[in-house]
Amino acid sequence: MADEFMFTVTGTDGAARTGEMRMPRGVIRTPAFMPVGTSATVKAMYPDQVKTLGADVVLGNTYHLMLRPGAERVARLGGLHEFMKWPYPILTDSGGFQVMSLAALSKISESGVTFQSHIDGSTHVLTPERSIEIQGLLGSDIQMQLDECVKLPAPVEAIEKAMRLSLRWAERCKAAFGDQPERAMFGIVQGGDVPNLRVESARELVGLDLQGYAIGGLAVGEPQHVMLAMIETVEPHLPREKPRYLMGVGTPDDIVEAVRRGVDMFDCVMPTRAGRHGMAFTRHGRMNLRNARFAEEIEPLDAASSCPASKGYSRAYIHHLVRANEILAMMLLTWNNLAYYQELMAGLRRAIRESRLEDFVAETKEGWEKGERDRKQAAA
Repeated sequence: MADEFMFTVTGTDGAARTGEMRMPRGVIRTPAFMPVGTSATVKAMYPDQVKTLGADVVLGNTYHLMLRPGAERVARLGGLHEFMKWPYPILTDSGGFQVMSLAALSKISESGVTFQSHIDGSTHVLTPERSIEIQGLLGSDIQMQLDECVKLPAPVEAIEKAMRLSLRWAERCKAAFGDQPERAMFGIVQGGDVPNLRVESARELVGLDLQGYAIGGLAVGEPQHVMLAMIETVEPHLPREKPRYLMGVGTPDDIVEAVRRGVDMFDCVMPTRAGRHGMAFTRHGRMNLRNARFAEEIEPLDAASSCPASKGYSRAYIHHLVRANEILAMMLLTWNNLAYYQELMAGLRRAIRESRLEDFVAETKEGWEKGERDRKQAAA
């Protein structure tokens, strides 16, 4: 731990890095995957389970928490860490993406976003200053600037307009954040799938000398090759001594490929959401436990995993739970999925330290492909 927010790169392999973010509430080992705790909970998981799996940090959502139970209430109750019984680092997003994707109606102006709650239709205003204020009331350790995220594909004019507005909002967020050495505020590189706009956004944000930099506006409908091309475009313009966070990503393959290109942090609802819908992520690839082929398979999801859910229950049993719509199915599959994601991150960190990342990536992808082949042959 450290009294101030600090990031140190401790090893590299090509463009990939491993390192540590240190702050008063703990150390985040990178590359890191952050389980998403949208409403002050990682769905279907106990906080101590999440920590035991290897997560050093979780993500909270400003939009959802400002609407329910309210940032001021969370502050009165001791802050988000105490409220959700997670004493380790928490990153909060700014709420901008959810405003634009979930709000019944929203209107963007220079001052901020006016929107109607998807819960009860009440009207709210989220400005850059209010976003930082809410994140401060929650007590988050890493806070994100308010930005405008455009769903791809989109006209270049719309992408550029949103990028420039996001830059102006970043300046206001930095001023509102002020001097908090024990915490960090990250800027968000925007620019859609337009390389020169991405480069301009990155350079302008770096000029603000923030504690970290995220790449936003990806994993919003574009193909993987576009996402990877944008990472390659932005990476040379981000400072090597500061963390890089790819927001909302993603699949295990997306994560592996982004790590190869120098990304340090990830978050995604995929492992938890997939677990609630019958999908398992394993070293043998994805398994849809709704499929009848698993009805009599006595093998566990992954005998080599250290996770009790992965190695302690048969695929047939979990298939039964899924088909019966039992809550335990969601709990076990979410547990398995988060375990796999954390095991993948630990493997990536170890491979980078040992300068064998490419071998690890090849072995990992071969495991996924072999599992898929074996399941197709069994079903034939």
